[in-house]
Amino acid sequence: MSCASGRPPGTGARNSPHADQKTDHATGRNRVNPNFRALLLASALSAVAATAAQAQAAPGAPPQGEGDTAPSDEIVVTGTRVQGRSRLDSVSPIDVLSGAALRQQGTTEVAEALASITPSIDFPRASAVDGTDSIRPATLRGLSPDQTLVLVNGVRGHASALVNVNGSVGRGSAAVDLNTIPGVALERIEVLRDGASAQYGSDAIAGVINLRLRQAREGGGATLSYGQYRSDVKTALASRTAHDGETWSASAWQGIALGAEGYLTLSGEYLHRNPTSRGDLDTRATPARVRSRFGDPAVEQYTLYANAGLPVGDGWELYGWGGYQHRDSTSAAFPRVPSNVNNVAALYPDGFLPLINVRSRDLTLATGLRGEVSGWKTDINLSYGRNQLDFRTRNSLNATYGAASPTDFDDGSLIYDQFVAALDAAREYPFSGGAVNVAAGLEYRREGYEIRAGQPESYNRGPLGGNSALTGGAQGFIGFQPSNAVDRHRNNVSAYLDLEARFDGGFTIGGAVRGERYSDFGETATAKLSARWDAADWFALRGAISSGFRAPSLQQSYFTSTASVVVAPNILETGTYPATSTIAAALGGLPLEPEKSVNYSLGFVLRAGRFELTVDGYHIRIRDQLALSENIQASFSPQVATILAPFGVQAARFFINGITSRTQGVDIVARYRQPLGSSALDLSLAANFNDIDVTRVPTSTATLNPSPTLFARNRILTIEQGTPRTKIVGSADWTLGDLGITARAAYYGDVLQPGTVAASDIHTGKATLVDLEARYTLADRITFAIGADNLFDVYPDKVPTALNSTGVTAFPYYSPFGFNGRYLYARVGVRW
Repeated sequence: MSCASGRPPGTGARNSPHADQKTDHATGRNRVNPNFRALLLASALSAVAATAAQAQAAPGAPPQGEGDTAPSDEIVVTGTRVQGRSRLDSVSPIDVLSGAALRQQGTTEVAEALASITPSIDFPRASAVDGTDSIRPATLRGLSPDQTLVLVNGVRGHASALVNVNGSVGRGSAAVDLNTIPGVALERIEVLRDGASAQYGSDAIAGVINLRLRQAREGGGATLSYGQYRSDVKTALASRTAHDGETWSASAWQGIALGAEGYLTLSGEYLHRNPTSRGDLDTRATPARVRSRFGDPAVEQYTLYANAGLPVGDGWELYGWGGYQHRDSTSAAFPRVPSNVNNVAALYPDGFLPLINVRSRDLTLATGLRGEVSGWKTDINLSYGRNQLDFRTRNSLNATYGAASPTDFDDGSLIYDQFVAALDAAREYPFSGGAVNVAAGLEYRREGYEIRAGQPESYNRGPLGGNSALTGGAQGFIGFQPSNAVDRHRNNVSAYLDLEARFDGGFTIGGAVRGERYSDFGETATAKLSARWDAADWFALRGAISSGFRAPSLQQSYFTSTASVVVAPNILETGTYPATSTIAAALGGLPLEPEKSVNYSLGFVLRAGRFELTVDGYHIRIRDQLALSENIQASFSPQVATILAPFGVQAARFFINGITSRTQGVDIVARYRQPLGSSALDLSLAANFNDIDVTRVPTSTATLNPSPTLFARNRILTIEQGTPRTKIVGSADWTLGDLGITARAAYYGDVLQPGTVAASDIHTGKATLVDLEARYTLADRITFAIGADNLFDVYPDKVPTALNSTGVTAFPYYSPFGFNGRYLYARVGVRW
């Protein structure tokens, strides 16, 4: 997409320092990695907690109260193919997040709700980065958004058609849009924090997010909520009060009986959200005022989902689900002041603010049949997913048409679809006093990717195109050209074998292997070995070693466009080309290869009465990681200028392999439940300490002399420090009869938004956000709730005036908690 807020390419890379040190890029001196100290501290705290809990677990400890369900009783289906396995009995670390916990917040976005209660997940709220404003990616353990596999009811979900080509977290990724499924449709979410490519296939390098849909034969409910930001905005140049981002949402669900045992659960949600604006004063024109709309986009969307199951025959069940979402989202590019050479005074005497409209139509369909064949639990399923993004540029112009230019442009479309057919079978055999579960399966997947061109005025150079100072195409977002149009497909066949054996003495050993064949790059194989030892009823050790991979997406392989990229103070027409194209090959491009990883994890589980604690350390090494190259400008050398000239662009970029990174850290999750007479208190504390180090970057393979930098300082630091290295979330849920109160505090470590040199780096600073919600249920049916997200109106650090000449990016858009301030809301729900 065009990059309304793109940064100029940087120069230079560095060698990786020792594991417990990093180079301070501002001073060049080595410094002790703060996360290394945090890991030591976390280990010490965990040891203390384990000692205390061991004392609690001594004989004579009071039993749980009658009817008090232990938090460890949640049965999981992710990360294991053994039926009846609970969350705390699993070999790998798994978070189970209830639909109620997701919905008892001010946000209606599943990704944001998930990030607010899960420290290992982040959901940056980038702005002025075009399509990524509307289709935001989430990250797990700081890795690329497309290195986490997303399942729906255990079946692979489809990615968005968008590839993030701008200067935001997740640049270069094409990930699943978690917000295409409404919270009202979810029963719970399971997050597997471990490599799982051998179990589930491509993309599961960081882990797996499994969205479990609600299943109900009866009952129903409806919810209406309203909220808005009420915040004191303090930018570098001015302060003001903001009352914006008004959000209305209405949702409902209904369970319907199908026959004697079948079910059909219908869910729907409507959302209307006004935009927010957090820009600074623009001093380029008089009078100085806020000309940008730096914040959340305006959104109007509706989503419908159905989930069904019906017994058929003897012990067989026919099941399926389907969903459709229509999202209309409008964000803003950089404002054009009256004196801008690409402004036409006859159309916009006071300048203009280009608006980028993205209409997303997302479809999901799945059906399957499961039952038993000769003792084998068998599941056959088919699924289809499709995402279409239609782009428009509004309130804009094509300067090369002068006063005759349209002001509203059809920019074309991106389309991605995926068909999956799978067969899974599992059977448990008694073995040596225990049992071994044998699972095997086959999967066929077909993917398609298409780019459709926009109207000619959205990309053409018009009658004034001979003036090289004027930028062709729609300002803010140049449309896709006929030369950008593609229609590509590929297929994949895979097979896996998964064994999990339980022995006397509390030992569990698991192993999985998977082979895959892609029509476009060949074969690959992955494996996983995991083990668990229950040393006592209250304590267990667990660990795993696995290899993983991620195939280059069709979006990364074939995306092509011409975009307006801001390289202050200029706007450059920049082409994005397939790695195997003539222009990319001349600049250093090579055919893309899969990413490969090795994942090590080791941890323990401790439980004593109503207390539970899990600590899991991990070490992930990724090689041949994919990324988008720097914008290689014509000004680099006459040779580059000659290569770019026939394409009518001033810069070019393409996808490359070759990054090697090391990610290590620890996840800590503690929980305690305590009945208090007629009330109850549920306490939880979770933390993620994460450290990423880029140890190798790609160098040019072109015949250019000198060779341009393909991957520069700001891209390296985005991977290393673009997400929090420390995130801690603590919450308390207190109930007394019909009254309920939830308090949550989230601490975010400092995040770096890097520039091309250290002097242009921007930090978010450390921050703690507090959320508070109170609920009251009337007649056991109607629930009223009021609350505040970010109660104390916390913002990231301001962008200094020296680094914000346009006044647009007043706060770092890398901020993991956004930059909108306090959000107040009210909600009423009824159930029947």
